[in-house]
Amino acid sequence: MLGVLSADSRPELSLRQIAGYFARLGTIGFGGPIALAGYMHRDLVERRHWFTQEEYLQGLAVSQTLPGPLAAQLAMWLGYVRRGFWGASAAAVPFILPPFVIVTVVAALYVEVRGTSVIQALFYGIGPAVIALILRGAWKIVGVTVRADRRLWAIFAAVGIATFVARSEVAVLFIVAGLVGVALYAPPGWLGRAQAAPVVTPLGLANLAAAAQSIDPNVLLQLGVFFFKAGAFTFGSGLAIVPFLQQGVVHDFGWLSEREFLDAVAMGMITPGPVVITAVFVGYLVAGLPGASVAGLGVFLPPFLMVVLFAPWIIRYRKHPIVVGFTKGATAAAAGAIVGAGAVIGTQVIVDIATALIFIAALVVLWRTKVPEPVLVGGAAIIGIVASTLR
Repeated sequence: MLGVLSADSRPELSLRQIAGYFARLGTIGFGGPIALAGYMHRDLVERRHWFTQEEYLQGLAVSQTLPGPLAAQLAMWLGYVRRGFWGASAAAVPFILPPFVIVTVVAALYVEVRGTSVIQALFYGIGPAVIALILRGAWKIVGVTVRADRRLWAIFAAVGIATFVARSEVAVLFIVAGLVGVALYAPPGWLGRAQAAPVVTPLGLANLAAAAQSIDPNVLLQLGVFFFKAGAFTFGSGLAIVPFLQQGVVHDFGWLSEREFLDAVAMGMITPGPVVITAVFVGYLVAGLPGASVAGLGVFLPPFLMVVLFAPWIIRYRKHPIVVGFTKGATAAAAGAIVGAGAVIGTQVIVDIATALIFIAALVVLWRTKVPEPVLVGGAAIIGIVASTLR
């Protein structure tokens, strides 16, 4: 039965084990933040029993409540729960590095040939398959967060509808849902003041190496500040960061054209790892490898710092009824936002009969077989190329 493993009976985890798993997930984990969160639950809770159900659900709630990319923040949280600061580092760096390398190489090729037709053909087939991966991951998360609780279903539905209507995740709803959870599940006597927990200050992080002389340092500074704000002030999945990036990258700074930005988003969705790896593609187009490095560090540093700073407080008070109630409300909201975000992405990639058929076929394959996700994505990419040539 899921979630029955107690914290005391869990196997000891080494930093190498944590790093090894997240390096693999960052290399072959397709489907964006929603699917990646589902893979973590399947692999780390159901199969390997490295984490309890409670730890995973708390991490999911925190990842949606705090700003930053969901999948990367959840990975950092899980690493921190078991091995503290170095555990968070062992999860974060291997998880981010493979897609960083992949996207940087692809961006370099893109700059050389400017061949967007192949990317569009790939995305034409991969997009519907990604939606199928998202729905399967969302379904599993709903099963372990909402279950049969009608009050949580109401929170789930309200946030899901709001996300779909707004076409983005409404950050304040996660806080409101958590407070509703406190009101519903925490007895009134617990609503007093709680003793503040000590905060752990993370170790200093070294700056990146100096940029190439041909790159304007002011551009690198602008990239760093912009993507730091993107990582610090956008909530939830990669979908939430897209409007923020579009406004800044295309309209405010004029770094990319609309077409180039859409290609960058496509690369973030069709490559493994977190969708916000789009930042690396954008950074490379603007300022080469130094720009990619600065953008990547900028967008992932805020969630890392937030996990390291807030995790000690949350872990210390995880049994407190207020925290339990807030977690229940926030996780129900997270599940609703995930489904709503999946529906929004679906309206953007399922645009005709061919993409609808690819989506249905991928969904059937995922539910009926055990085909590995990379194989499914690769098959969808081939179908996309063929279908694009026949249009």
